[in-house]
Amino acid sequence: MPEASPLQAPEPRLPGHEIRSRLEALKAAEPRLRARDLARNLGLSEAELVAARCGQAGEERALRLDARWPELVQALPALGRVMVLTRNEHCVHEKHGRFDKISVFERQGLVLDPEIDLRIFFAHWHHGFAVSELVRSGLRHSLQIFDLDGTAVHKIYATEETDAAAWAALVEAFTAADQSPELGVVPPAMPAADAPDSSIDVAALRARWDALQDTHDFFPLLRDLGVGRVQAFRLAGRDYAQPLPPRGFRRALESAAAEALPIMVFAGSPGVIQIHTGPVRELRETGPWFNVLDPGFNLHLHEPGIATAWLVRKPSRDGVVTSIELFDAEGRQIAWMFGARKPGQPELPAWRSLAEALAQAEA
Repeated sequence: MPEASPLQAPEPRLPGHEIRSRLEALKAAEPRLRARDLARNLGLSEAELVAARCGQAGEERALRLDARWPELVQALPALGRVMVLTRNEHCVHEKHGRFDKISVFERQGLVLDPEIDLRIFFAHWHHGFAVSELVRSGLRHSLQIFDLDGTAVHKIYATEETDAAAWAALVEAFTAADQSPELGVVPPAMPAADAPDSSIDVAALRARWDALQDTHDFFPLLRDLGVGRVQAFRLAGRDYAQPLPPRGFRRALESAAAEALPIMVFAGSPGVIQIHTGPVRELRETGPWFNVLDPGFNLHLHEPGIATAWLVRKPSRDGVVTSIELFDAEGRQIAWMFGARKPGQPELPAWRSLAEALAQAEA
């Protein structure tokens, strides 16, 4: 499919009725497949599958939403308690709570409730739907947001504690005039290749790293020096970043659970970074997935997708901040973890001891 012009929407690949027919046949043959896997098996995007339900009568349907994303986010507190889900190819992050302490700007948004903690990037919010679907527990309602390529960037699910009247009012207020079941998407973008190692000024990398005052300054450092994140970890040296085995993240979760140590677990899509802060308790392995199954927080980590894991040390005005970070084979960040802390507070000594013990065990 040719790349779409920013001014011209791409042509739909299939009519909605054909997508619905193929989808129902696949669901009948493979009833346990989840949405992302259904889309992959059909050679389509998840957004195309959802859009194909638009205009349908009955309980199972989808409604296109107006692209007034900052306004939509500001309206979410009225819903009460919901479940939010952000995922990438190898990690699913689910949190229960309320939308509160919201700040929105033209291109970014913040949700800073202790339970629902999000960093939002509206440049990757392109298609939105209110979805009603029958599942084993009954009729499930959700708001689903997708990128230009049809990949889900964020989902919000109604729960038993959600205000049903407020949900219906929000959907009505944001329902778009266009309810066509066809949707054009662009091809998924591949991660940009790193510059050759020989072109990176490693001395400047270390000097800039040493001068960090805030962990949020790390991305500008990478951008200014033209260096990839994993590439920077490789080149800076073991005092800055130390490789761990792919199961290092699991080991950190297990140790944190054993010590009842509060941690921060991040996972992201291009459109949202979602954060859990607090302890973890119930850990379980299910096939290739390692899971946190706590009330209010679920994490599903697909361990075969982990290509590299790193223990990373960044200076800040509050002292050294230690993280454990996971990446896939293309260098995309899967999940990352810190000890629980707020700006202005030093890192928890127990977290640093836990992380450094992992690094020493693998030295």
